Amino acid sequence: MSSVPTGTLPFARSRGRAIWGRPGAWDAGVFAIAMVLALPLLTVASFVFHPARAVWAHLADTVLKGYILNSLALMLGVAVGALSLGVSTAWLCSTCRFPGRTVFEWALLLPLAMPAYIIAYTYTGMLDFAGPVQTGLRDLTGWQYGDYWFPEIRSLGGAITMLSLVLYPYVYLLARAAFLDQSMCALETARSLGLSTWAAFRRVALPMARPAIVTGVSLALMETLADYGTVQYFGVNTFTTGIFRTWFGLGDSAAAAQLAAILMLFVFALVMLERGSRRQARFHHTSQRYQPLPRFELTGMGALAAFAVCATPLLFGFLVPAGQLTSWAIQTAGHTVDAEFITLAANSIGLAATAAVCVLLLALVMAYGRRMRGTRPLVRFAVSLAGMGYAIPGVVVAIGVMIPLASLDNALDAWLRGTFGLSTGLLLSGTLFALLFAYSVRFLAVSLHAVEAGLSKINPAMDDAARLLGRAPAAVL
Repeated sequence: MSSVPTGTLPFARSRGRAIWGRPGAWDAGVFAIAMVLALPLLTVASFVFHPARAVWAHLADTVLKGYILNSLALMLGVAVGALSLGVSTAWLCSTCRFPGRTVFEWALLLPLAMPAYIIAYTYTGMLDFAGPVQTGLRDLTGWQYGDYWFPEIRSLGGAITMLSLVLYPYVYLLARAAFLDQSMCALETARSLGLSTWAAFRRVALPMARPAIVTGVSLALMETLADYGTVQYFGVNTFTTGIFRTWFGLGDSAAAAQLAAILMLFVFALVMLERGSRRQARFHHTSQRYQPLPRFELTGMGALAAFAVCATPLLFGFLVPAGQLTSWAIQTAGHTVDAEFITLAANSIGLAATAAVCVLLLALVMAYGRRMRGTRPLVRFAVSLAGMGYAIPGVVVAIGVMIPLASLDNALDAWLRGTFGLSTGLLLSGTLFALLFAYSVRFLAVSLHAVEAGLSKINPAMDDAARLLGRAPAAVL
C-alpha cells in the first residue's frame, strides 16, 4: 500500500484509483442499481433503432439545426451566468465580512426553490407592455407605444437570464463548501511566493475548488437541457420543446424518442466533459497545520460592492418574483385556498421528503462504489449512465419508466392468472413505487454529484486505514 505524503505541502493531489484489488459484492450491487436506474433511459434510447419515418426526415431537414444551435446557446449563456453569480457570491460569503453576510449565506439558496417557468411567467407579467413596469414608465414620461425601446423578455436572452437566476445556487452551494474546506496554509504559501490576493484566489483557491464548481455548473446545465416550461413560454425552440411538439403535436412517439436520444448524447458528452476536466483529480488535506480561511473585513465601498453583488441575484431571483406571486396569491386566496389545497400541499411535501431519502441513499451507495473502484470502466460507465436522467424532460422519463414497469406488470399478472388464478393488477406501474422510481431516475444526479464532491475531500488513506483494521466497506462508509 502506498502512503499519502504528509510533508510541508498543505494539499496533495491524488488520482482516482482502485483502493482494493478484486471486484466484490459492492461492485456488483452498484452496477445492478445503476443499470436498473438506467433502464428508462435505455428504453427511450432503444427507439433510435426504429425505422425512420417521414416526420423524422422533415425534422432533420427543417428544425433540427435550430434545436441544436438554440440548445448550445442556452447552455453557454446559463453556464456563464450561473458560474459568475455562484462563484462570486460563494467567495464573498466564505472569505469576507460585510453587512448582511450571515443572512446572504443561507438566503442565496432561496432562488433554487423558485421553478424556472414560474419566475418566467412572473417576470413576463411584470415586464410586458401591459405590465406594471412599462405602464408606470409610460405614465411617468408620457410616452406611447413606439416612442421607446424596452428589452423583450420572451426571447433567448430572457430564457438565459431566468434560468441563470434560479440555477446559480447549484454553483454557489458547492463552491462555498469547497472554499470553506480550504486551508489558510495554502494561501499563506501562495502569498509567501509573492502572489497578490487576487492572484492567490485565481491560481490557488479557484483551482482547488474546481471539482466542486464544475459539478455545480454541470448540474445547472443538465437542468437547462431538461427545462420545458421556460423555453416553451418564451418561444425558444430547443430539444425539449421539439420532443413535446413531435410526440404530442405530430403524434410520432418514435421520432420524439429519437430526438430524446440525441439529447441524451448531449448529456453524455456533458458528463464526460465534467469527468475529463477534473481528470479524476482530488485534493485532500495532508498537513497538520490546517486552519480555516480567515475572513477579510470589508469597509466603505468594498463592503457596499460586496453587498450589491450578493443582493442582486437574491433580489431578482427570489424577492421580486416571490413578492409579485404573494400579491397575486392574496388577491385570489378566497378562490384557491381550501381543504383540497392543504391536502395537495401535504401530499407534495411528503412525496418530496420520501423521494429525497431514497435518492440520497442510492447516491451514497453508488458514489462510494465509484470511490472504491475508481478505475473500473464498467462501474464508472454504469454510474455515469444512471446520472443522465437529470437532463431528460420529466415526461420522457415517465414514459421510459412506464413502458418496462407496465410490461413487467402484465407478464406477472398473466403468469399468476395462469398458475394460481390470481390477478395482481398494476402492482408496480399503478402504485407509488412507479413515481418514486421515476423521481430517483430524474434526480439521482443531484445527490450523486454532491456526495461525490464531498467524498473527494476525504483522504483515501482513511479508507485504507479502516480496511487494514478489518472494517467491511459498509462499515467504512
